[in-house]
Amino acid sequence: QVQLVESGGGLVQAGGSLRLSCAASGRTFTSYAMGWFRQAPGKEREFVAVISWSGGSTYYVDSVKGRFTISRDNAKNTVYLQMNSLKPEDTAVYYCAAAEMVAPIVPYEYEYWGQGTQVTVSS
Repeated sequence: QVQLVESGGGLVQAGGSLRLSCAASGRTFTSYAMGWFRQAPGKEREFVAVISWSGGSTYYVDSVKGRFTISRDNAKNTVYLQMNSLKPEDTAVYYCAAAEMVAPIVPYEYEYWGQGTQVTVSS
C-alpha cells in the first residue's frame, strides 16, 4: 500500500504561481512513477504531468507545457508540481497518483491516489 497526501493548493490570481506537494508513505517510493491529474467540476479527470521513478523522464499535457514543472525528491518521498503563469482554466482539484508502470498518462494505470487539493485561479 502507498498513502499519498497532497498539499499546497489555494486561491491565486491569474498569472500567479503555486507549488503542490505530494508526500508518499508505505511501500518504496522509487518503485513508482508519479503523476498529477486534475478534475474540474462537471469534467473528467485529466492527465497533467508524470515523472519516472528516477526523475529522468517527464511528460506533460500540451496545455501546461512551459508553465508547469513536475519534480521529485526520492530522499523525501515527495513529488512536486510547480505551477507558473496560472490561468482560470487551471482551476480544478489536483490529485497525485502512483503507478508501477513506467510513466502512464491514463488514470486507470495508476494504483494509488491522494485525496486531492483545490486550486482556484481567479481572473
